[in-house]
Amino acid sequence: MTLELHVEASGGDPPYEQIRTQIAGQVASGELPPGTRLPTVRALAAALGIAPNTVARAYRELEYAGVVSTRGRNGTVVNGDASDRAAKEAAATYADAMRALGVRQDEALELVRRAFDRPVSS
Repeated sequence: MTLELHVEASGGDPPYEQIRTQIAGQVASGELPPGTRLPTVRALAAALGIAPNTVARAYRELEYAGVVSTRGRNGTVVNGDASDRAAKEAAATYADAMRALGVRQDEALELVRRAFDRPVSS
């Protein structure tokens, strides 16, 4: 497994977000299968020529979304089940959107409950 990442300094997204997006995409596509061990923060930072804190933030965001797990000295590893990862990513995206709209957590959860209660359209 070779992790192919590119960070564009002039890109619109911050470097940590570029890294997060690329790794999440490779995991979703199956390029990075479950159990794949990612490079250490320092090794990836050196390879990309960026600060270690930038890579660390990307890894934290991926862990928060359920894409990877950090196992201390055993490194950062891609999590299993793709549908689980996709659900967690969708939940994180939804939560971010609701926060941006100023919707409180209890209101956002109620919107989800209503969406689940309505009939499924074919």
